[in-house]
Amino acid sequence: MQGHLGNLTAFMDRVFYSASCSGHSDYFMYKPAATVISARRAGTTATYDQLNKYFGITQMPIISSRYWNMVHGFTSEDVKKDEEGMQVMRILGRNMAYYLKCIEAGKKAGVELPKQEKTILTNFIR
Repeated sequence: MQGHLGNLTAFMDRVFYSASCSGHSDYFMYKPAATVISARRAGTTATYDQLNKYFGITQMPIISSRYWNMVHGFTSEDVKKDEEGMQVMRILGRNMAYYLKCIEAGKKAGVELPKQEKTILTNFIR
């Protein structure tokens, strides 16, 4: 989605907002997520941070790698030459697979999800 962070952000805003407004605020809860960013050069860390916030506020475990989940290159062939980025992606894939297996093993073993508390909203305007 080269150069279209605004479009992606608008999409994510709608998806996550609609889930919370429709009474399904727990729809994303406990689903593992990973942000993967690809860029020609710069801007990846700010994008990575921005997209991870959607996962953090909805109690989604964020799967990571050895470094930030990003690769660099203008084309897919360029990206394949980013050896460090490709290694980060391989490790990310293995970490995600491991986490998914842990979820399944936990279900089979009867491990219950954490108890949810009623949402408390603090308003400092009195």
